[in-house]
Amino acid sequence: MPPSPRPSLPPIAGHEAEILALVQLPGAVFAPHSNLQLEQIHSAFACALHMHQPSIPAGSNGELISHLQYMYEHPGEGDNHNADAFANCYKRLAEIIPQLIGEGCNPRIMLDYSGNLLWGFEQMGRQDILSALKTLACDPSLQPHVEWLGTFWSHAVAPSTPIPDLKLQILAWQHHFAALFGPEALQRVKGFSPPEMHLPNHPDTLYALVKALGECGYRWLLVQEHSVENPDGSSLSREQTLIPNRLVARNSSGDTVSITALIKTQGSDTKLVGQMQPCYEALGLGRQPLGAGTIPALVCQIADGENGGVMMNEFPAAFIQAHQRIASNTAEESKTVAINGSEYLELLEGAGVNSTAFPVIQAVQQHKLWPLLDPQGSSEPPGAAAVQAAIAQLQAADPSFSMAGASWTNNLSWVEGYANVLEPINQLSARFHGHFDPLVAADPALTQTPAYQQCLLHLLLLQTSCFRYWGQGTWTDYAREIHRRGMELLSN
Repeated sequence: MPPSPRPSLPPIAGHEAEILALVQLPGAVFAPHSNLQLEQIHSAFACALHMHQPSIPAGSNGELISHLQYMYEHPGEGDNHNADAFANCYKRLAEIIPQLIGEGCNPRIMLDYSGNLLWGFEQMGRQDILSALKTLACDPSLQPHVEWLGTFWSHAVAPSTPIPDLKLQILAWQHHFAALFGPEALQRVKGFSPPEMHLPNHPDTLYALVKALGECGYRWLLVQEHSVENPDGSSLSREQTLIPNRLVARNSSGDTVSITALIKTQGSDTKLVGQMQPCYEALGLGRQPLGAGTIPALVCQIADGENGGVMMNEFPAAFIQAHQRIASNTAEESKTVAINGSEYLELLEGAGVNSTAFPVIQAVQQHKLWPLLDPQGSSEPPGAAAVQAAIAQLQAADPSFSMAGASWTNNLSWVEGYANVLEPINQLSARFHGHFDPLVAADPALTQTPAYQQCLLHLLLLQTSCFRYWGQGTWTDYAREIHRRGMELLSN
């Protein structure tokens, strides 16, 4: 088929009021279609696949293209020969899930696609992939087997994203998803998957993130086990990782907000999901105590859906075999099921279990901060200056102390050594908001204009984690070029 015309801009803004009204509609979205009976389930497993390719200024004339397109155009570089295999990974669930349903299985999968990647499919004219994804997002027969998770549009890591841009990243993804798959599909997106599982632990950043998630209609957040702690600073117990928790965020002004958290356990992510370890772990588990009753244990994992030999080659067969085993289980094993996050939480709520019953958790390291800010149980909010002073005091006493967050790539820093990217991010963000915020406040329709959207696009793109995760050199050069173009657009 001939390629479709390349859109000059992705649909990332312009309908903020309509989007926010849509995603705040109340009511369950998966439980009404569920064929699971909560009281019969002893344990469950939930698997999510994360898909992403960055947008880079590397077209033949320096235009923004998908890294997937770059892989096709430069097959001799690195692992670029895997471009076809990656492209197949992005669409293959549209074949695997209906196949399993046709065999009498009851499969489940959660999907997290970055906005960059979705735009790349459009730019490349890959209607085969987009059609497969539309099936996964819209086909009534695939509900509740498939759940889409929201994320940041351009795969930004939250702790080093300027606070005013957190909500812009969230809303941009919601705009794009609705434009591709329709408002009803977006209304079903209730879980959020932060890029790199990176959870900020600075009080003001975490508060802003959780508040923005709630305002944008998200009901739960996927978090990495070692990025959170109990209020006393202790790690989550094994049993606690198998049930929902309530993540509480408190800022320097004393305001609090919370969101339900499902816990992704530690481990080699692609190997665990690629070989369906969550399924086999769940088979050995029973119901977990919560309050005066018990609820099914949930083993939750996420991995790159295309990256690495395990996910490219081993995952499909392992995924199929795991669901076939569940479908043919003995009476005892039949008490273990595949389930998706929203379905699990909605079934719990339908049984009278809501978030007030979940254990309270907070971001890791915060237990060291609050005692310095709450002398003798003072009820006065500490303020931003006091928080920064307390952080500096803790860092002076312990150089390993960090309020930069934690992620599944905990051996890497998203901050240290990348001042040449972070400073331009903050500079472009400040320039963007200084110029547009008063104008948008006076006329919200300004977000529909190409001028606003071009500037917003470069702001979001500059925050893409790949420009740091993939090291200095070409990738930081990409960031510098995007920053240059963004500043030029704002100057004009």
